[in-house]
Amino acid sequence: MIASNGVRFQHNFVWLAAWIVVCVCQLASAESWALKMFSETHHDFGTVSRNAKTEHAFVIENCFEEDIHIASVRSSCGCTIPVATKTTLKSWEKGEILTQFNTRSFIGTKSAMITVVIDRPYYAEVQLTVGGTIRSDVVVEPGEIKFGETEVGTAKSMDLKISYAGRKEWHIVDVRGNSDALEVRLDSPTRQGTMTTYLMHITLKDSNSVGDFLDEMIVVTNEADDKENQFTLPVTAKIRPPVTVTPELLSLGDVHSGEPRQQKVIVKSKKPFSIASVQCEDERFQFTVPNGEKTVHVLPFSFKGELNSGEPPLSVRQRLTILTSAGDEVEATITARLVQ
Repeated sequence: MIASNGVRFQHNFVWLAAWIVVCVCQLASAESWALKMFSETHHDFGTVSRNAKTEHAFVIENCFEEDIHIASVRSSCGCTIPVATKTTLKSWEKGEILTQFNTRSFIGTKSAMITVVIDRPYYAEVQLTVGGTIRSDVVVEPGEIKFGETEVGTAKSMDLKISYAGRKEWHIVDVRGNSDALEVRLDSPTRQGTMTTYLMHITLKDSNSVGDFLDEMIVVTNEADDKENQFTLPVTAKIRPPVTVTPELLSLGDVHSGEPRQQKVIVKSKKPFSIASVQCEDERFQFTVPNGEKTVHVLPFSFKGELNSGEPPLSVRQRLTILTSAGDEVEATITARLVQ
């Protein structure tokens, strides 16, 4: 009887151990597939000033056929505030986990773990980490170098005030950055008691290319400590082309075989223009090109595909190029899933 119980206990223990191994493997597998959607999982903000608006976007791209749903994002520390810009991502759609370093309420070296919880199509958790050092003696106003939207070929300028409370001999010795994209000029400092103030003039040059501009400037001071003698200032801008298309990524969702799906995109410009042509390699897409010159054009199109009987669903991803009468071109991407 004792031997029988011992055998039964051993059997149950082996079964339990095997079950735990399977669960751990499933969890690791779940995290593995979810990690594939992130190009990076760690960001170092470096040394930043008090009040600086310091953000970083972790890009997530759904590289699977099923929709991805983000149930929640949370931070292990109040020094970092995470936000998911989109909670549902269709196939090949991109979103961001935007992390903001709280430089108003915290000082010193801080780090945080951001947990992204995905509940569809399967459950998974992805950990992202951020860290940096927030200086208490340097304050920047405004808290970010944000140029906003600017048209390609156009320069844009803004002013920034840097204040330091401490040694009278403190001064800025250099400002390093992308000299091809940015131009920086410092006024002579003003001093009042222990406060030193610089006015910085930053210009985003007109030679930058279309797209999201993400860069940083490094302000170098005369402090002896290598860890304290510099801090970074993030720089952002959205440089748009003369002509834009909305949306840039359009998902048609499930399209049944043999049934046409109608949709449209909007093409805009500040100056009147006409659409010269629409280039698309997939003949299943048919476009109706509008006539005349306008600042806004509605470009209708239809998609119709065929599947053989019993054929599995087919993912479709097609890029179209729109050419204008002014010689500009703009691109958009259309996705769909062809089903029976």
